[in-house]
Amino acid sequence: MGKVIVVTGASSGFGALAVRKLALAGHTVYAGMRDTKGRNATAVTDLKTFGTDNKADVHAVELDVQSQESADAAIGTIILEQGKLDVVIHNAGHMVTGPAEAFTPEQYADLYDVNVLGTQRVNRAALPHLRGQHAGHVVWVGSSSTRGGTPPYLAPYFAAKAAMDAVAVSYRAELLRFGIETTIVVPGAFTHGTNHFAHSGTPADTSRAAEYEEFYPGLMDQVGGRLAELEPSWADVGAVADAIVNVVNATKPPFRVHVDPSEDGAEVVNAVADRVRSEFLRRVELADLI
Repeated sequence: MGKVIVVTGASSGFGALAVRKLALAGHTVYAGMRDTKGRNATAVTDLKTFGTDNKADVHAVELDVQSQESADAAIGTIILEQGKLDVVIHNAGHMVTGPAEAFTPEQYADLYDVNVLGTQRVNRAALPHLRGQHAGHVVWVGSSSTRGGTPPYLAPYFAAKAAMDAVAVSYRAELLRFGIETTIVVPGAFTHGTNHFAHSGTPADTSRAAEYEEFYPGLMDQVGGRLAELEPSWADVGAVADAIVNVVNATKPPFRVHVDPSEDGAEVVNAVADRVRSEFLRRVELADLI
């Protein structure tokens, strides 16, 4: 039986790939994206064409994770059309690159809003339905940067992703007794196949950024080049979408799955952190939440 799934941030990158592969696997998939009649109108048309060509059950739905009204409306549309919702995939996110000091507090807040508060808005819209049916699955697309090797000039993004991971960990324990599973998919630094780096934001305080450039000339280009060198030639960004399909199809979904061809070390550190957390839950007599 196919599941009804919504994927946020699905106009491009991991989200767009996941929507298509999930649909080919037999699921009914809603691609959440903002401005479906404007800048993402082409993405909507492409998705319709894909659905027709492949006889896939895909739909575009207007979903801006920075608006509770939009999240409520999107989830309401899905429930109205399908009568249920089985899986929520938190994929929407934004990256920025540059010296940490050169970003204004407002930029940090905006990044946190997209990457963290956006998941909360969608959860508040969707979870009452999942809890009511005592079944469901929440999948979070995280980042190996939360615990793996991390280069400089990506601090605001790394911080937001770390916060999202922490929220996901707490949600897992709080949703288990409702019969709702949680999975965190952890991609590494894929330098090809997504628009993360190409569309990354830059510091608003250009004068401070210039001061750093004097002592760290061309650092971001250096980081990008080295990351590309670490990425094996066989690395395929589609592997992240494949991992999402696998966890959605799993009878007992795993809590955390890493997709990191460059092996930056996050898998090792997460294994320790997750084990320690499990041991602590046993100590406080909450073993059923492991």
